Amino acid sequence: MGEAARPVRTRRELKDFVELPYRLHGADPCFVPQLRGDSRRLLDRRRNPFFAYGAAELFTVRRAGRVAGRIAAVDNPRHNAAHQARDGFFGRFACVDDDSVAAALLSAAAGWLRGRGLGTMLGPVDLTTHGECGLLVDGFGSPPAVMMPYNPAYYPGLLESCGLGKAKDLWAWSHDLVSLDERLARIAERVRQRHGLTVRTLDMKDFDAEALRVKHVYDHAWQRNWGFTPMTTAEFAALARRLRGIIDPELVHLAEIAGEPVAVALVLPDANQALPAARGRLSRFGLPVGLVRLVLAARRIDRTRAVLFGVLPRLRGRGIETLLFARAYASIKARGYTGGLELGWTLEDNQDVNQYLVAGGCTHTKTYRIYQRAL
Repeated sequence: MGEAARPVRTRRELKDFVELPYRLHGADPCFVPQLRGDSRRLLDRRRNPFFAYGAAELFTVRRAGRVAGRIAAVDNPRHNAAHQARDGFFGRFACVDDDSVAAALLSAAAGWLRGRGLGTMLGPVDLTTHGECGLLVDGFGSPPAVMMPYNPAYYPGLLESCGLGKAKDLWAWSHDLVSLDERLARIAERVRQRHGLTVRTLDMKDFDAEALRVKHVYDHAWQRNWGFTPMTTAEFAALARRLRGIIDPELVHLAEIAGEPVAVALVLPDANQALPAARGRLSRFGLPVGLVRLVLAARRIDRTRAVLFGVLPRLRGRGIETLLFARAYASIKARGYTGGLELGWTLEDNQDVNQYLVAGGCTHTKTYRIYQRAL
């Protein structure tokens, strides 16, 4: 039908860009409406530290005056410097079930990236791989956990019809929390004593310093993972501030040796169970209606998501992973989260981690795909 994608330039166009997923997928029982303020903040060049070094262009396609699709094209120089690559990214993809609209969006994103000298387009990635990554391709039928993406089942076909193919799959796992081998607690204690480990929960009174300790482990433990680029201090601080409101400090464990953080387990209550109550807004007509609904709904959260489980490379394979898992399991049960635990994502070809999860009683439940296309 000859649709053309146009860059977002005005406040009204940005509002329409942000609003599209709510209009397209609001009736889908698996769609979790994120707070509109968070969506705007992600794209705000003054408030998101990503834009201190990176760039993005937003595009929409309209039909009969209404937005039918949207996409963000992303240039991340830190990624390319770290990986000696010429990768560009796309994210924030939302679209009606129409190949021509998807083609117009992806063509516009590809053209913008090509114009910046980039050679490959990867995505969907929300600006960086520290945000929501991948397109759900397997495991439809249940809502996403906190900080995980969601899309209806027709999305993969749209990308594939436009010539995109698989770059990498990301796996999400679940544990029913019903049973854990009793020997693990005894093994974990022996590990703690053998290595002189101190394991403690998060000190919210020292939150900023604690965030830096977590970042220390995160940067080193994930440094060789596919697609990983360390966050800047400003980016990590912004993420920590975002998470502060949902963190249960008893679910975050730091392992230290002589005061040095060497391992971290970051488990979050699944805030996505409560978010639908806010209907995408904390306030309406100046009243905190959404916030009140969100607070009340948060009392019913019974699921958790393990966002980070990491050990410094020099200490891997010594049982510290088991120690962290045992402590996290005990805390989740003690805090009354009985609805299950999601772990991940993990890379499909990270055999060591994936085999460990299987041995620990976890089940691979969802697959998210990063697509690619040469420019």
